[in-house]
Amino acid sequence: MEEVIRRSANFEASVWDDDYIQSLASPYMGEKYVGEAKKLKDLVKILIHETEEELDQLHLIDNLQRLGLSDHFKDQIGKMLDNICEAQEWPEKDLHVTSLKFRLLRQHGCHVPQEVFCSLMDEEGNFKACLCEDVRGLVSLYEASYLSVEGESIMDLAKDFSKNHLARKLDQMKEPRLKEQVRHALEVPLHWRLQRLEAKWFIKVYENTSEANLTLVELSKLDYNMVQATYQQELKRLSSWYKETGLPEKLGFARHRLAECFLWALGFVQEPHHGYSREILSKIAVLITIIDDIYDVYGTLEELQLFTHTIERWDINSLDSLPEYMKICFLALFNSVNEFAYHILRDQGFNVISNLTNLWAELCRAYYLEARWFHSGYVPTTNERELKRLEQYPGIIRWPSTVLRLADDLETSSDEMKRGDVPKTMECYMKETGCSEEDARIHVKHLIDTALKRMNKVILMENPIKNFGQTAMNLGRISLCMYQHGDGFGVPHSETKKNLVSLLVQPFPMQQLSQSFPR
Repeated sequence: MEEVIRRSANFEASVWDDDYIQSLASPYMGEKYVGEAKKLKDLVKILIHETEEELDQLHLIDNLQRLGLSDHFKDQIGKMLDNICEAQEWPEKDLHVTSLKFRLLRQHGCHVPQEVFCSLMDEEGNFKACLCEDVRGLVSLYEASYLSVEGESIMDLAKDFSKNHLARKLDQMKEPRLKEQVRHALEVPLHWRLQRLEAKWFIKVYENTSEANLTLVELSKLDYNMVQATYQQELKRLSSWYKETGLPEKLGFARHRLAECFLWALGFVQEPHHGYSREILSKIAVLITIIDDIYDVYGTLEELQLFTHTIERWDINSLDSLPEYMKICFLALFNSVNEFAYHILRDQGFNVISNLTNLWAELCRAYYLEARWFHSGYVPTTNERELKRLEQYPGIIRWPSTVLRLADDLETSSDEMKRGDVPKTMECYMKETGCSEEDARIHVKHLIDTALKRMNKVILMENPIKNFGQTAMNLGRISLCMYQHGDGFGVPHSETKKNLVSLLVQPFPMQQLSQSFPR
């Protein structure tokens, strides 16, 4: 028989094997800690009730959000912000207060006009030069500017003004804590950070400030550790499932990224009580990764055609036509999708099996088209890429998905060009315009910035599906996080590993919880 020559992407092995994952153990489980957390939450509710001044309320809300505690006090926070939004009283010359209030109200979905910053601008329409000495105010303005939507020229000026002055001042700053806060803000704005990772960083910063409330510090650490224990149990169950599928053992050519897929799911849906959603999302991400590598790297064009037809027919009886590795992959996919459909039918009364199978068939047809492009040497136009296909979906789906696609393309294109993979957005744009790779990168970054602004408008301000809005926003956040320092999914042994260790392995050290807590 003629030997089949297959490609190899030389993917790095995962450091998160099943033995290591099963060894994870947290003491922060059980009723003891639930009871301690309840005592602390009751004290925080009293604190919220006793905080009456608007500026104090804004600072408390901001701290609760950044400490990762806001979900426990949604009703109280919502009521405070509704009252502040209704009043709409703005300080005329306080950069920090105006910026903080603008950001928190827009996050809440309140329609705050950009003109609230006009009192801080000169007659020529620029921010007053004297404001450049107010570092705290500049940081607040910088963070607020990322709540902008398209066409807001004042907010664009705010972003440029604050970013430029903070960047210039960074090297001159003598106070280490302030310098770290400015560096952290300039690296990624707060609005687009993952809340759980931000909480880990902010707790350490907040507890060392003179304004720190010890009850908030204690609760945020305990809550972080308890949620971490929940995540560990979920990852253990997923690892057992993954091992049972045979995928990591039998399909050695593919990326095995279970923990990284769980990070995607965790960034997407972070609330502890949504564990089953994280399980489904993690399994879907694992299966997409394996199938992507089958089409991109390992399968022959003939095999890929057979596999695509098998997915389209969703017929378990057609397995005999497939090579062994494809049989294992299809069985894992078939069983998982049927399991998802069963749970949805049982719990919610909807039969979604045809919807799910149609989506997998659509994905595989797109992968097969890309494989044909690769084998024929064809370079598609940008209108033939995924971004064009996303236009059929509503904005709450389209714009976060666009951020995912573009962030991925931006940070993986260089390696994929070296491997000779099918061109992505950057390469298509370079061919169409004749521009350099650097200019193409600038273009893609501009597209990402536009998509983020449209997310703010469509999801935050128009709020089409209230309970799904933050989840949709989180897809943009986890996409930016995963590709912040390069391909954090394909090559996950640097920042991605640090993030996973922080979220899943390292708890906050805590003293013995006292019987009476300080307020």
